Amino acid sequence: MALRYFKKVANLLAPPPPTSDDGRDQWPSRAAFLLAAMGGCAGQGNLLRYPSVVYNNCGLFWYIPYLLAVFLIAIPSLILEVSIGQAYRGGTVVAFNNINRRLRGVGLGSVFVSLIVVQYFAVNLAWIMSYFRWSFTSPLPWENRLEQFYWNDVLHVANITEGSLSPSGDSVESYTGYPHTKVIGETVGWSSFVWFLIWLSIFRGVGMTGRVVYFTMGLPIVTTIIFVGRALSLENASEGVALLWTNWRGNQLASGTVSQTAVGQVFFSTGIGFGYFTSYASYNQKHANAVMDAILICGSNVLFENFAAFAVFGVVGHLRMWPEDGVRLGAFVVGFLTLPEAVLQMPGANFWAVLLFFTLIVLGFSSAFVMLDVVVTLICDSGLVKLSPPWVVTILTVISFMMCIPYCTEFGYYLLDGVDSWVNNILLVFVVWTEVTSSTTVYRWSDVVEQTGLPSFAVYNFGVGAGVGLYVVCAIVAAIIAYTPDTAAPRWTKFDIWNSSTFVRKFWFLAFYSGNQLRHDLNVIVGLGKNWKIPSSLPFLLRYISGPVLAIIFSFAYPEFHTLRYDPMMITGFILSHLGMLAIIMGYAIPRYYDALIPVERREEGTEPTIAMDTKGEFAGRPVAGMAERGAVPAPYESDEDKAARKS
Repeated sequence: MALRYFKKVANLLAPPPPTSDDGRDQWPSRAAFLLAAMGGCAGQGNLLRYPSVVYNNCGLFWYIPYLLAVFLIAIPSLILEVSIGQAYRGGTVVAFNNINRRLRGVGLGSVFVSLIVVQYFAVNLAWIMSYFRWSFTSPLPWENRLEQFYWNDVLHVANITEGSLSPSGDSVESYTGYPHTKVIGETVGWSSFVWFLIWLSIFRGVGMTGRVVYFTMGLPIVTTIIFVGRALSLENASEGVALLWTNWRGNQLASGTVSQTAVGQVFFSTGIGFGYFTSYASYNQKHANAVMDAILICGSNVLFENFAAFAVFGVVGHLRMWPEDGVRLGAFVVGFLTLPEAVLQMPGANFWAVLLFFTLIVLGFSSAFVMLDVVVTLICDSGLVKLSPPWVVTILTVISFMMCIPYCTEFGYYLLDGVDSWVNNILLVFVVWTEVTSSTTVYRWSDVVEQTGLPSFAVYNFGVGAGVGLYVVCAIVAAIIAYTPDTAAPRWTKFDIWNSSTFVRKFWFLAFYSGNQLRHDLNVIVGLGKNWKIPSSLPFLLRYISGPVLAIIFSFAYPEFHTLRYDPMMITGFILSHLGMLAIIMGYAIPRYYDALIPVERREEGTEPTIAMDTKGEFAGRPVAGMAERGAVPAPYESDEDKAARKS
């Protein structure tokens, strides 16, 4: 009797999720999905990293590369991740397997990123919890000792021996030493509490998560509004805010540094490449409005981080921290030094300290549990273990807690800095680069080979990866040696440009077929009825804008590592990042090694025979007309030739 009563109470507090027609768990509502996805975006980076980046590149000109990055990289990538998760009803590995079985490693790369990042993210939250605890002490313990409190009382950072390179930089003279390895008890304690909250939020699946997100997203919005209002009321705050709107330094655009920084900020703040958009979208209704959802998620992130910036810039004006050449503001400095210093000067300092760190905790927590959920989705989808999802979450949470303990030591800050730097600068960029280029290159590649021949396909794609100059040569050569396609290209304008000559039609199949066909096949599912359709520009943006830009950003990372190779913590992060890259590359070379990550009954998805320009249908090559969900039969996509034949 007691057990039955306990189960009733548990189901009331943590209800099991509803299921869709195909038996997959489903979000309680569309709002729950949107809030969970927005929570992955809207984290500490919005309140801390974004203002510091804008400060370091202060001026109205910042918004030119920033908004270009939003529209040309963030939104297209997000539409791709949400659409494939929703259409293919699985996490990242299952979804990319449906595009091509050799992309299983791409999906695994996203899971690897989330698993690594969530370990140190939880410890960062533990440091904030320490600040939150001390915020109830009056006077605030960091008064007149901001840096000492941060480094000694919270992080407990021990002394290290600095390494160095030779004067020429060709070799390492000495490696940085970390003689102190003591585990910090308070950090471990707060980390365990954070992991308990993460477990509590996801152990019953999206049914429980769908309730938690109303708190983790709703409350920070309210507290951020309050804090922004208070910051703007500080003396001289308006002069700080003016840095956002009146300082034009257009000459900096020519250097390219600001553009690189803007792309990086948009890229990291949206959370693309972590896999949670794909995983969470797989729990949507199959025919939900994926394109609109992706734009709402990205748009809300942009609005939130720009609104939250007013709080920091109000403080900047109040403290008269005017930008100087050579002086940069870091995200950790904003969160643990600048804002706490401003709190000291506010009447009722304890209240504002509590409000500040509570907001940072909830914002960070909303990002943390979605990352662990990516790993849970992979394990549960694959059938690797026969345990129920609650047991999977429980065991994974315990393992993750154990893995985060090295960050809870006297050298933990340096380890976090090393891993975070290279996971973000190398692995995450590589993951998204492979996502956007591979999905628009190898999807239904056999159709392209059938129409143009394998040598032409190989030459063209070699040129794409080789650079602008060689690309032009390879594209011309590939189109010359290609077979003459026996299928017409789609009609783009009334002049039918792509079929104006055999050469142009060959080029279209080589350059645009895969991405265009992926768009058509996904639109049959996510663009049904009045839903927003995936735009025709998306494949071009992903392959020829997002891909090259990310490749350029990726190339900047290695010279920086060359100057830091004397630091073991940097080396650790560098090695971890390359292990993730190796997992992606192995997926291309030997995809069968990843069979265990795909349910047995779904391993052949994406391998069904296709006919050029014919839409695959909803799933596994079955005709669209033969599928029905919730009583609705979606209309099949018709090629232009089919439409003309039907009309005649």
